[in-house]
Amino acid sequence: MQYTEVVFTSSFGEEWQEFLFTQSLADLGFESFISENNTLKAYIQTSLLAESALQQLVATTNEVSLCSLAPCPDENWNQTWEEEHPEFQVHVADQTITICPHCAFGAGYHATTAMMLTALAAQKANLSRFTVLDNGCGTGVLAIAATRLGAKEVIAIDIDEKSVQNTLENSALNGVAFPVHLADTPPEGNYNLILSNIHRNILLQQMPLYARYLCRGGQVWLSGFLKDDCPALLAAAEKEGLYLMDKYEKEEWRMLCLSK
Repeated sequence: MQYTEVVFTSSFGEEWQEFLFTQSLADLGFESFISENNTLKAYIQTSLLAESALQQLVATTNEVSLCSLAPCPDENWNQTWEEEHPEFQVHVADQTITICPHCAFGAGYHATTAMMLTALAAQKANLSRFTVLDNGCGTGVLAIAATRLGAKEVIAIDIDEKSVQNTLENSALNGVAFPVHLADTPPEGNYNLILSNIHRNILLQQMPLYARYLCRGGQVWLSGFLKDDCPALLAAAEKEGLYLMDKYEKEEWRMLCLSK
């Protein structure tokens, strides 16, 4: 499979700025990233590269300049990624979870994922009564944590086939099992807890589904966004009968805990 390497120079002042830019690249189909010394390298299947969309993104991002686009030599990109991102451990309450991230997002070290894990640990005593949906599971770390902390039932979903496969691999690595669906919207259900650590625009779009699928008294936890995104998310939530119960903060990132 042929890949293209795109090289940018960058001058991001904060980690979250680079994160948002790579998220935008991921939306365009880029699969992996290497950042070092104000240089960002991004990789995409050549057949998926839309140069006009890429140029538009760069033109609206002051902190980056596009340096080059070049075909990559054929190689095993999963193997390359694994060599650069070895498996590591995440500690949640009294559980140790091992994650091999491959090319998926959410290994536990980013602020948005860390807040979710902290909140799960705080809910450990109640999880045995909860049916939990991990909406946008990435590596599966949240679904695995919920399962290991005693959740009654866990269901995971992601739009990306690689993430679904990575979640299945990581769940087996940690000795747990739960259904993992490849889909772009949450499966219908009756959930006590919905975890959505994804892009702000998707959270806004899916808010009616969260309200519809939550049990009465259930909670939805939203993360993956910045402080300035909170008013829009809270307004959309209130419109659907979801109200703020708690809020977590880590650096510039926020997590909202909403209840029906």
